[in-house]
Amino acid sequence: MLNVCGAMASAMPSMLDEAIVAEKYKQWMVQHGRTYEMQEDETMRFQIFRNNLEFIENFNNMGNQTYKLSTNEFADLTNEEFLTFFAGYRLSARKVSFKTKRFRYENLTNVPHSIDWRKKGAVTKIKDQGSCASCWAFSAVAAVEGAVKIKTGKLFSLSEQQLVDCARTQDTQGCNCGWMDDGFEYIAKNQGLAKESKYPYTAKDRNCSRRKSAVRAAKIVGYEDVPRDNEKALLKAASQQPVAVAIDCTGHGFQFYSGGVYGGPCRTDLNHAVTVVGYGTSEDGIKYWLVKNSWGKSWGENGYMRIKRDVRSKKGLCGIAKKPSYPLA
Repeated sequence: MLNVCGAMASAMPSMLDEAIVAEKYKQWMVQHGRTYEMQEDETMRFQIFRNNLEFIENFNNMGNQTYKLSTNEFADLTNEEFLTFFAGYRLSARKVSFKTKRFRYENLTNVPHSIDWRKKGAVTKIKDQGSCASCWAFSAVAAVEGAVKIKTGKLFSLSEQQLVDCARTQDTQGCNCGWMDDGFEYIAKNQGLAKESKYPYTAKDRNCSRRKSAVRAAKIVGYEDVPRDNEKALLKAASQQPVAVAIDCTGHGFQFYSGGVYGGPCRTDLNHAVTVVGYGTSEDGIKYWLVKNSWGKSWGENGYMRIKRDVRSKKGLCGIAKKPSYPLA
């Protein structure tokens, strides 16, 4: 996985009442079903929780941000631990056979001002990758689910576990990070992907099941890359179908995001994969990308994030325009 650095700088320090923090921690443990085998572990996690809570409350109290933070299920993890378990994108420069050299939406001119593929029935429910660095598989599958729905009118929840088990290359290693294009390559070569119900997710590396992977519910014929470092090109593609993208999710702001339009800070060292399922403009006039994540519904806006669009950097905020790609159904 790419090296992760440049975590968000600490907010202004404040002292929280020990009793209040302890009570919030107990409530948080009950809410998220968290238990620890050793008292030392609980003590250590309490201190991490306390530090994170201080950061979150200081950030929210600044009052000049376009997004908010909350103590979600990751509140007892340091940012380094969080990235180790829940990021999982790996870039590869290998040549692959099912990728075309064209960008079919290059000459598209009639691009709508906003689109939400959820409202068009092309997005399945929010899923949870667990502590398996398989975000790349969820990003690829969400893009395929959307493409198949647009092509056939049928929406299937497809199998991320099949990609984790079967789309193995020198760069893509299941729960140990991967590349969306390897996922697309496998699906095209396998002539399809099974439904999630037929090849369910386990959040663990397993041997590829030939029997399960032979029951194909949806297929693609290939995929294309969006021209890199070009938000306008990404906009054209996202207006036509969900798009797999990689981003830099480093920092407490990303870890504890709970709503609003995310505006950073972040770098462009790609380490996580998500899916752009729309775009629009907020009530405050901020242009955003609508992103489907794979960290469950308790993170962000019920599992989704709005991330600032049309920024000065050609790479897009958090590098969202660096390596987009989409499947061809």
